[in-house]
Amino acid sequence: MRIHHQFYFGGRWGDALGTARLDVINPATEAVAGSIAVGSAADAQAAVAAAKAAFPAFAATSRAERLDLLARICTTYKKRYDDMARAICEEMGAPLKALAGSAQAGSGLAHFKTAQAVLQDFSFEKSQGTTRILREPIGVCALITPWNWPANQMACKIAPALAAGCTMVLKPSELAPFSAIVMAEILHEAGVPAGVFNLVNGDGAGVGNALSTHPEVDMVSFTGSTRAGKLVMKSAADTVKKVALELGGKSANILLDDVDFSKSVRHGVLSLMTNSGQNCNAPSRMLVPEGRLDEVEAIAAASLARVVVGDPLIDTTTMGPLANGPQFERVQAFIAQGIADGAKLVAGGPGRPEGIERGYFVRPTVFSRVTPEMAIAREEIFGPVLSILGYKDEADAIRIANDTPYGLSGYVSSADLGRARAVARQLRTGNVHLNGAPVDLSAPFGGYKQSGLGREWGAYGLEEFLEVKAVIGYGADEPA
Repeated sequence: MRIHHQFYFGGRWGDALGTARLDVINPATEAVAGSIAVGSAADAQAAVAAAKAAFPAFAATSRAERLDLLARICTTYKKRYDDMARAICEEMGAPLKALAGSAQAGSGLAHFKTAQAVLQDFSFEKSQGTTRILREPIGVCALITPWNWPANQMACKIAPALAAGCTMVLKPSELAPFSAIVMAEILHEAGVPAGVFNLVNGDGAGVGNALSTHPEVDMVSFTGSTRAGKLVMKSAADTVKKVALELGGKSANILLDDVDFSKSVRHGVLSLMTNSGQNCNAPSRMLVPEGRLDEVEAIAAASLARVVVGDPLIDTTTMGPLANGPQFERVQAFIAQGIADGAKLVAGGPGRPEGIERGYFVRPTVFSRVTPEMAIAREEIFGPVLSILGYKDEADAIRIANDTPYGLSGYVSSADLGRARAVARQLRTGNVHLNGAPVDLSAPFGGYKQSGLGREWGAYGLEEFLEVKAVIGYGADEPA
């Protein structure tokens, strides 16, 4: 049982100012796995005060000092790697061996390493005639992160913020807070200066809103649903602070008519099932030629044999439960809606998988003959539910792919790379993966339209945490 009734601010752990507590539920068992204190506006204010006090000194640190700090964090993270993986498995159900212990925990470490590489050669100043352009740390940052990829989302904000010279307050999801405790312990052991990193647990209405509205918070970096992101923007508007948002998605996976369908369909199905479908950039709409639907349905159904749903502590499990009860109910409702709307149920369906009676487990589900106006084709389900849609020709596929309020990611497969590239240029999304290409942590990640504002990862992620200053009349550079 994990009991965490303290918050981390000013370089130390201290008791929450209030008495509110929240049980954390293990999604695989529905049993109480621990308890956290629920922060208040007063807790948020104390953390912001610590971050503000630490900012002048940390902003003045050199590149070499920040590089050394990031190196120490990577070393400490490696020592605590298994602890991070186990926390993620317990709090949100990711299979320990297949996901939590590889991609989930690994992505956090990878973002710190990427920040090191970016900082090594990043240009914070340049001359433009007699004007000097400076990139300076933006200030105190509120980092609000979700439950689906906790280490990844914390690290892809914390690492560039540290590289930029910012100080910060982290509010992780109250539904998956254990990994944030481990992260705070890593940063403390690595020697992050007091007040540079601060952690307050709590919900959006309490801590999240207090951070978003706080006049001494200079930036909010939020990852979560589009609905919640709009609330963050509204809360931040009165103080005109910078807001970076990484929000929802309904990404199209276009399989052009020249691909090897046996490989591309299987890859698309298994990609969607990764992390129980709880990925903002999931390829949740598979677009295939209308005349190939029968073939695609058969391949999709057969592909699910590779998905092993079960106890996340068992090595052979590839798909664990959904992360929490509300998400389980949401996904069940979408499956029922898909059936009611007349989509063809190819595999899966309502309820838990056979033989599982407890936990937030969902049957891997594939719908076909889905039309663009159906709810399962338009709304982000955030679960292992794939919608297969038919298209008439390439232009129709592009039209269907772009017919969405979202624009986070996209996928295009073709035997002709030039053809895939041409289609990618026409998709209104922040990312496009060609022929199954994996993510690139040095590439910018973020969305068009209602999928967000700004970019994370790599050099683009670092730039989000910087202000631009023009010093006019600075003069020419002195000779080296």
